[in-house]
Amino acid sequence: MMSLAQLGNQLHTGERSIPFVQRRRTWLTASLVLVVLSVLLVAFKGINAGIEFRGGSQFTITGTATLEEQLAHDVVAELGDGEVARVTTVGASAVRVQTQQLTSEETEEVRQGLAEAYDVPPTEVTSTFIGPTWGQDITRQALQGLAVFIVIVSVVLSVYFRSWQMASAALIALLHDIVLTVGVYALVGWEVTPATVIGLLTILGYSLYDTVVVFDKVRENTEDLTEQHERTYAELSNLAVNQTLVRSINTSLTSLLPVGSILFVGALLLGAGTLRDIALALFVGMFVSTISSIFVATPLQVVLHERGEQVRLHTAEVLERRRRTTGTAETPVAVPSEETSVVAGHHRGQAAQPKRRKGRR
Repeated sequence: MMSLAQLGNQLHTGERSIPFVQRRRTWLTASLVLVVLSVLLVAFKGINAGIEFRGGSQFTITGTATLEEQLAHDVVAELGDGEVARVTTVGASAVRVQTQQLTSEETEEVRQGLAEAYDVPPTEVTSTFIGPTWGQDITRQALQGLAVFIVIVSVVLSVYFRSWQMASAALIALLHDIVLTVGVYALVGWEVTPATVIGLLTILGYSLYDTVVVFDKVRENTEDLTEQHERTYAELSNLAVNQTLVRSINTSLTSLLPVGSILFVGALLLGAGTLRDIALALFVGMFVSTISSIFVATPLQVVLHERGEQVRLHTAEVLERRRRTTGTAETPVAVPSEETSVVAGHHRGQAAQPKRRKGRR
């Protein structure tokens, strides 16, 4: 059985190749479908915003022997004027109850009722109130931070790669990762808290890191594109993805394993909390960003580059040369210009010489 190291060597040398870029239409279509589904989930199902964003009252019962959530629902429904509560368990001996904004009298009544229902002293039931203005400030600051981040990244990538195509593809892949991560939150229904926002902002850097590594290899492979006539821009870009594939897998695994452990501990052992909120965003974001750097960012930048005249002419010339040399019926992606036809004619004259020498022999 082939080891990962052997596979990596074969992919790096080009002995073995996985056609990521050649099937770019399939990957980009699938990504677009996932993005649309995520947007529809958010639009119709909505985001389960935490109390930090919507405001309200929160009660935490600690040291209880029972974690039955229905007890809290009954108390809030009876003493909170028929109000619906959000009840979650926190760890092995705590329950968190969230309601809409309550008055001081209603807060005290609910607090006493929860203490009686869960058979704990009133001192074991803490209550806090969070105003909706605080949540609005957090939302505004998060959106401002995202906008500033995108602007700075756009400038840096454009300068670093000297290519608006790569910068655009990296940003689109970045937005793709964010939308899919938010779509997963809408699907599972977990609360979106400030910890979730921190996790989303964290995966921005991770997503760009993975994409930049692949793009750096693409730039290295295509630096002298027009000086060679063996491979097209798309094929050299696909070679770059294959050369960095094992590195991407190793980096992803070493990142996802500890985050997955945190997610498991936070979700199954400790219950709802900051640990779970940030771990899900990181886990989904890291996984999606690795996938997007291979199946979205690189194929998309190839599509954008192939719109350029130089790349189109070079691709047409390489395919024409290959067809005449090997006899394969490949259709060029662009019609050669007059200059390209002259070059192709020159190569045809060179290819005919060996046949004449063979006839004299």
